[in-house]
Amino acid sequence: QVQLVESGGGLVQAGGSLRLSCAASRRIFGINAMNWYRQAPGKQRELVATITSRSVTNYTNSVKDRFTISRDAAKNTVYLQMNSLKPEDTAVYYCNVDTAITPYNYWGQGTQVTVSS
Repeated sequence: QVQLVESGGGLVQAGGSLRLSCAASRRIFGINAMNWYRQAPGKQRELVATITSRSVTNYTNSVKDRFTISRDAAKNTVYLQMNSLKPEDTAVYYCNVDTAITPYNYWGQGTQVTVSS
């Protein structure tokens, strides 16, 4: 069973930066996309950033020009570079891998990001 392990979360002041990493325990086959989601207290989980198997990226409007998603296929790892962080970015961030073959979805355990004002 593949496991996704996130790291890099923490407490940062507004305007600061963090880099999240998500490493898969082994190679995942049939990847459609690798995604970062986040869930703030009392809110629904939202899709933040996506990178497809062809390295096409997409971002939710609130993080465009501040966050960058990237992947290292050789390391089975996806990253989220977060700059100019705002208090409203505070959430638990989850890594997700969407595949064309079963089990179709993998999720990490989440990493807390807290941005103080």
